[in-house]
Amino acid sequence: MTLSRRIFMTMAGSAMALTAGLSSAFAQTMPAPFDNPGEVKIALVRYLSTGDFFQAYLAGVESQAAAIGVDLRIFDSRQDAALQADMVDQAIALGVDGIIIQHGLTEAMQEAAQRAIDAGIKVVAFDVNVENDAIPQIEQSDYLLGKLALEQAIADNGDTWNAGYVYVAGIAPLDRRDVAWQDIKSANPGIKELAMFGTLDNPIANSVANQARSVLQANPSITVMFAPYDEFAKGVKIAVDEAGMTDQVSIYSADVSTADIAAMREPGSAWAATVATNPAVVGEVSVRTLAMLLAGEETGSNIVVPPTLITQAFLNDNDIKNMADLSANMPQFAHADVSVPAWMPLPAR
Repeated sequence: MTLSRRIFMTMAGSAMALTAGLSSAFAQTMPAPFDNPGEVKIALVRYLSTGDFFQAYLAGVESQAAAIGVDLRIFDSRQDAALQADMVDQAIALGVDGIIIQHGLTEAMQEAAQRAIDAGIKVVAFDVNVENDAIPQIEQSDYLLGKLALEQAIADNGDTWNAGYVYVAGIAPLDRRDVAWQDIKSANPGIKELAMFGTLDNPIANSVANQARSVLQANPSITVMFAPYDEFAKGVKIAVDEAGMTDQVSIYSADVSTADIAAMREPGSAWAATVATNPAVVGEVSVRTLAMLLAGEETGSNIVVPPTLITQAFLNDNDIKNMADLSANMPQFAHADVSVPAWMPLPAR
């Protein structure tokens, strides 16, 4: 079949007109200030960045920022609270329109966040309480993360056991997970906390492993380790493996990554369960919430991404090897219907 030049040009012109019309229609659906792609600048100011969770979170932030068409600047303080506050000031000086504060210490970030608000900059906070009603808090329902993991520990081990607990105070998500730990202990007096330890010194997993070795040597009757952050769980697993206690200790954690899945699926692994959201999805939600503020829309004061229990048995039964497999078997891992106004473009899947 051949087309005459006149027919071909007519069809091509129609297609171009249709494309232009669709583009125009799409542009009209994007509210200010997003109707001029690339002119909106946002900053991600990070306190924690070590580990698979934070790499995936960053990937989610980047993909959603690209989908909206904003200029993203990344500041990484590497667990230096004073530097993180300085980086907020650097972002203010750059003239950004919005800032995502990711983790940090309340006492260090409270005044810095207020300086951004005073400069007319929109701010959202992920897993750090800046104690500011003007700043929406984004979280994974950290209390529920801890509670679901501990309920699985009770389902697996009964309500009487000796526990080791990995905890660092002053980090908002860990503090919220600690409330679940205290509640579970109060409701189950047969659960005895024999040791509490923890550190955020880099590399976190290796530093926790060094502590866990001493804890296991001093408390060989521990049968459950509650390590509500996957880098903590990795460290505990290293120590349990080295001590030859994989058939004596069960590990319950929060957060998940492809590396975590591999560790949980190792033959005889002590890592029994974790509770998590997809950190990339949480990163996307963080950007979308900030974009809604910039567009003048209401977001609410607390934006919660619901978590899911993931057991070792589920991973093995479904032959899950990575986060893509997990998303395919748990659709809530691929996307959270949170902070999604009708105009919001989403990352390609």
